[in-house]
Amino acid sequence: MLSKALLRLGASAARHPWRVIAAWLIAATLAVLAAVAFGGRTADSMTAPGLDSRRAAELIERAGTGQEGMTAQVVVTPRDDGATFFDDDVRAALTRLRAEVQRLPHVLGTSDPAGALGAGGDTAVRGGLVSADGRIAVVRVQYPDQSRLSAEDLDALVDLGDRLRAELPLRIEMGGGLFYAFSDPDGGASELIGLLAAAAILFLAFGSLVAAALPIGMAVFGLTVGVATMTVVAGVTDVPTFAPVLGSMVGLGVGIDYALFVLARHREYLARGLDPHAAAGRAVATAGRPVVFAGGTVVVSILGLAVANVPFMTVGGVAVSIVVLTRVLASVTLLPAFLGAAGPRLGRAGRIGRALRAGRSGRLGRRRDTAAGAVPAAGWRRWIGHVGRHPVAYAVGAAALLLTATLPVLGLRVGLPDDGSLPQSRSERRAYDLVAEGFGPGTNGPLVIAADPAGDPGVVDRLVATVAADPGIASVAPTHIDGATGVATLVVFPTTSPQDKATADTIARLRTEVLPTAIGHGPARAHVGGAAASLSDVGRRTSERLPAFVAAVLALSFLLLMLVFRSVVVPLKAVLLNLLSIGAAYGVMVAVFQWGWGGALIGLEATVPIVSFIPMFLFAILFGLSMDYEVFLLSRVREEYVRTGDNGTAIVEGVAGTARIITSAALIMVAVFLSFAVADDPSTKMFGLGLATAIFIDATVVRMVLVPATMTLLGRTNWWLPKWLDRMLPRGPVGTDDPDAESGGEAPHPRLVDR
Repeated sequence: MLSKALLRLGASAARHPWRVIAAWLIAATLAVLAAVAFGGRTADSMTAPGLDSRRAAELIERAGTGQEGMTAQVVVTPRDDGATFFDDDVRAALTRLRAEVQRLPHVLGTSDPAGALGAGGDTAVRGGLVSADGRIAVVRVQYPDQSRLSAEDLDALVDLGDRLRAELPLRIEMGGGLFYAFSDPDGGASELIGLLAAAAILFLAFGSLVAAALPIGMAVFGLTVGVATMTVVAGVTDVPTFAPVLGSMVGLGVGIDYALFVLARHREYLARGLDPHAAAGRAVATAGRPVVFAGGTVVVSILGLAVANVPFMTVGGVAVSIVVLTRVLASVTLLPAFLGAAGPRLGRAGRIGRALRAGRSGRLGRRRDTAAGAVPAAGWRRWIGHVGRHPVAYAVGAAALLLTATLPVLGLRVGLPDDGSLPQSRSERRAYDLVAEGFGPGTNGPLVIAADPAGDPGVVDRLVATVAADPGIASVAPTHIDGATGVATLVVFPTTSPQDKATADTIARLRTEVLPTAIGHGPARAHVGGAAASLSDVGRRTSERLPAFVAAVLALSFLLLMLVFRSVVVPLKAVLLNLLSIGAAYGVMVAVFQWGWGGALIGLEATVPIVSFIPMFLFAILFGLSMDYEVFLLSRVREEYVRTGDNGTAIVEGVAGTARIITSAALIMVAVFLSFAVADDPSTKMFGLGLATAIFIDATVVRMVLVPATMTLLGRTNWWLPKWLDRMLPRGPVGTDDPDAESGGEAPHPRLVDR
């Protein structure tokens, strides 16, 4: 019944285009107004219930030490190479800087390196405020909880630094949690680059400026509504900073992709002589079904991230799902309205387009191409026929290639890139380097141990002694004990950087060996917290939950594809091939980000671990996107098989008939995703490169080599379905590509049913 409902929906939108367009304009206006009135800023809360780092945070909150709030650090060094902070004039400049920072709104307190130097130089050096050579000083700034802050606090600190750089003889750099929480995410230029590349590809595919502009306009329009809605959600709960970037990336990619599928089919029906209203309705009924299916799969997969029990991932998934749902809805309502308003002009290519097409057209085939109403290139037929004549060689070779690309996954290490992975153009990176130079790399990722002595007065002293003796700890700051609750907090500095694997090992050793030894068997308890510990905990939890999540997504995809194609073999093969393409994308990410292969090409200045939550997010998104191509291609193959009953002919006609549209759609997605791979933030780079790699592999090696090769080898077995299962599955033309089958019954299907 889905095709019939989509047929009516698309035809109605095409007949009344201005009503639908007006409704979308009103919805967009309301969404933007709501975002302005009630929206909030994105904010990161990298923790989850039940984690040891979360228990540490709860103890710190109970003690009210202020260390549970947001922090920033101002790192300074004299401009004069021979000067140090032991000099009176330079120390006076440092005193003024600290006083100016102290007066900023919402600042609860600051460290005082100049005052400590005045009281005795050793105090400042031992406290990690001034380096031993006197060249580097750190002013640590304490803010309240993130919920009481906004981007205005970050802007105030940055503006102060810009002003003081011109007034003081100091080089001033800044970083810390405040920057991580409120810096604007990458986007803007990347989105523009992706849109320009997509526009060029669409023009080459359709040869018409009007036809090329429609998917772009659709994507931007739908993305505006989706991101505005996401902003409203951010006013209710913490939406992570990566969500708008990922939403823009996925929204642009799938928005243009979905519009391309529907527009291509619309132009085909126009070429067959249908009027624009009927053509739009049938286009939505046929191409709209895989759009709904693929979009639904993406949404269900992303919402499945809730199994990780990491709130920021769940909320981020909901936010991205809103964008995807908006794109699906726009593709089956707003797009047919545009198609109806454009009339028959979309069926004609402009003069440039006709010249381009005339220059590349080949010998006419017997069947018209679905991408733009032109005949399929003879090259695709020859290629698919060639693969079909050598299926074993191509199947084995392609599978071996993808398995080889997947091998680096064995060395995958999750974590979160710190400021040391940002480019040198960012102040956070320069501050990170100065701190590492003056105090050691572990100073950039301090751990906070929270302890409740529970009446045991010797616990704190034992903790300090045992923690300081651990080989992974460089130093321990003076202990703070809350007089009301007795909760003690120890700030300790590891010997290694926050993203170093040795730091994660140190955290694990503190929890399993050091703290239990110091506490003994009494009622006292202690937990390891801090940003580095929280990120390590989240990474471990997502790694533990990833297999269950993958299994759930695979099972769901198998069941949905079995319903679509009424076959056991086709969905099983699709699931396995999608795993290969996603595994290869993971392997490329490990090679680039962990091993540094080709990292300079995307502006990566240092190797970094894979962000802990990205593999799970990528799997959810990519599986839905690959299902898009799978349904589109196999629907055509099945249509040919129903018509001819010949497996070889069905493969050649089905793959060749969809090759141009899949290639164009994949090129657009790759262009959009790669435009984000050159952003400053390593997380954005990982999303962009991972998505682009997987889509490229899926549309080339998988769809154009492995699919025809394996389907040729399997023959009629592709459509095998046990008789008992055939009786259980709902009947109806779920897999047919002809909306007329809704009223006339399903065409005879020569599938193999086990008798």
